[in-house]
Amino acid sequence: MVDSAVGQDVASEEFDAVVVGAGFAGLYMLHRLRGLGMSAVVLERADGVGGTWYWNRYPGARCDSESYYYCYSFDSALEQEWTWTERYPRQPEIRAYLDHVADRFDLRRDIRLSTTVTGARADADGRGWTVSVEDGPDLRCRFLVTAVGCLSAANVPDLPGLDDFAGRWFHTGSWPHGGVDVAGRRVGVVGTGSTGIQAIPVLAEQAAHLTVFQRTPNYSIPARNGPLTEDESRAYKADYDRIREIQAGSTNGHPFTIDDRSALDDPDDERERVYRAAWERGGLRFRAAYRDLLADEAANATASEFIRDRIREVVEDPATAEALLPHDHGFATKRPPIDTHYFETYNRDDVTLVDVRADPVEAVEPGGLRLRSGALHELDDLVFATGFDALTGPLLRLDPVGPDGTALSDAWREGPRTYLGLAVSGFPNLFTVTGPFSPSVLTNMPTSIEQHVDWIAGCLAHLRATGRDRIEADPAAERDWGEHNRAAADATLLPRAASSWYLGANVPGKPSVFMPYAGGFARYAATCADVAADGYRGFRLSGRGPAA
Repeated sequence: MVDSAVGQDVASEEFDAVVVGAGFAGLYMLHRLRGLGMSAVVLERADGVGGTWYWNRYPGARCDSESYYYCYSFDSALEQEWTWTERYPRQPEIRAYLDHVADRFDLRRDIRLSTTVTGARADADGRGWTVSVEDGPDLRCRFLVTAVGCLSAANVPDLPGLDDFAGRWFHTGSWPHGGVDVAGRRVGVVGTGSTGIQAIPVLAEQAAHLTVFQRTPNYSIPARNGPLTEDESRAYKADYDRIREIQAGSTNGHPFTIDDRSALDDPDDERERVYRAAWERGGLRFRAAYRDLLADEAANATASEFIRDRIREVVEDPATAEALLPHDHGFATKRPPIDTHYFETYNRDDVTLVDVRADPVEAVEPGGLRLRSGALHELDDLVFATGFDALTGPLLRLDPVGPDGTALSDAWREGPRTYLGLAVSGFPNLFTVTGPFSPSVLTNMPTSIEQHVDWIAGCLAHLRATGRDRIEADPAAERDWGEHNRAAADATLLPRAASSWYLGANVPGKPSVFMPYAGGFARYAATCADVAADGYRGFRLSGRGPAA
């Protein structure tokens, strides 16, 4: 399909499509492109497949969706042949699963590992891309697909003196593959989001002393993790058709439904019973106890106070318990973590909690962290569990340049804009898997990824069938979708959590825009299907076809 490159380098390789990233999205995208008979290559900077699950190897790294549905649904034989060992899979097991997928579908021959993309520039006519890589020739393609993930650009705080720290420092998103031995060492963890909540209990068991530097207290639900029995595995495998049907019709891509009652309809004792049962079951399903936990402030307050009471019960020291209570946001208005003995960790004599909202970190010194008060916390190791430049960061790191010379970083200077989270006006023939303004991180990610990849594959088939070779989001459709995305968020309590990374609040200087689509997975998927059925409404298609 590549035959009209502008300024083409004769030494460059040519493909119908280049895919950036070899995680869940990139692997499935390659599989679908092959099914269309298209030539394709996947470029991956790591030396193995796995994407997010290749890099995130920190202690306690584990998925917070249950294993039996945190996986592909596109192949029933694959569903039956893979058996998960735990309710919530650890990083090594998820990566082993993705290795299995790469081998089973013979994907590796079209994946180039240890290949870092350094730039991508659209042709002047918008009908192709030139992709530049480190230490290699350019690649030419008709279509560029980003499968870079939503949480892959690590956010390291810009702390004065970090380069002078005499100890070791790490970010959880790029943990050393050989592991880190912290036995007998004084370890500091900065951050108490989902990653910190997973890592802190494990590091506390290994270190001589652990100091947790907390800016924002978080709600967390017990995971109640454990091994999956043979009977449990047999049961979910036999029920996959129903499980996938529920996921497709759900708000968050999970195979459970949200109760249709309001939290305010039940008397206090019944509501307490409902919350207790959800707490004992554990996991993300707690959010499904009532329909209005993310829609009504008073309803949300009942869940928030219930969890605060559980924290008070678990943490023995009243002052420490009080410091761990979230009051600046409601439950699940930020990413809701699940944990294994997180709050119990603060009952250990060798764990110290430091409130850096009351006494901020001033600088890193060779011997540790110094606070604004002048207090110095002596450390041998420093761990940043400070998350990622989410959703936009991975795309801006690629920083593609459109046909008119506009870089994505300039187009998004005031915040992201996309149509359906799939495409950006001014950047033709570029598809963004789970991009900003798609459900992405508000859902079970494999569910959203498969929906996006299937839509892109259907679009490419349509282009070929109708003789088109160029597609671009219409600016007006993009603007309307941005307004709809904002309205969908404003219909919930989600934008009220001012410290949320959904808004980019964890990255200094990042525009405050609510980035994921909050209107629900089923509603979003239906919209995408309707757009396609209506001749790809909101896109500009051109080429040699009858409608060109």
